Amino acid sequence: MSTREFIISMKKELFDKNPILKLSFDFALIVIEYCELLESNKKYIVSRQLLKSGTSIGANAMEAQNAESKADFIHKMKIAAKEAEETQYWLWLCAYSHNYPNCDLPINKIDEINRVLGTIINTSRNNINSKSKT
Repeated sequence: MSTREFIISMKKELFDKNPILKLSFDFALIVIEYCELLESNKKYIVSRQLLKSGTSIGANAMEAQNAESKADFIHKMKIAAKEAEETQYWLWLCAYSHNYPNCDLPINKIDEINRVLGTIINTSRNNINSKSKT
């Protein structure tokens, strides 16, 4: 088995069980592709900012999987949510700026990621609050 095949099988095993990891990984691939398009159009500054924030979402969600506590998990997911908000901002700039390539796909995907992250954070907070009341 090649390294690439091994990584693909590990990704499938891990991400089939965790929707936010799958969404954020797939989104990062979309961001990479879109940023390559921005680079080819000499939109370097926005491309770099978008690439950093757009790929950071999944990295933070992945890090949260090994959180030391429920509070640490929530904190790491909040960082992922902040990165998603920043990514949304850069995408909105692209959407509203003249001479930028169409970014409907990444905008639709980041909206979905924001909803999922919000649900994860709220559910985790509610679980902590309900356990502390008992």
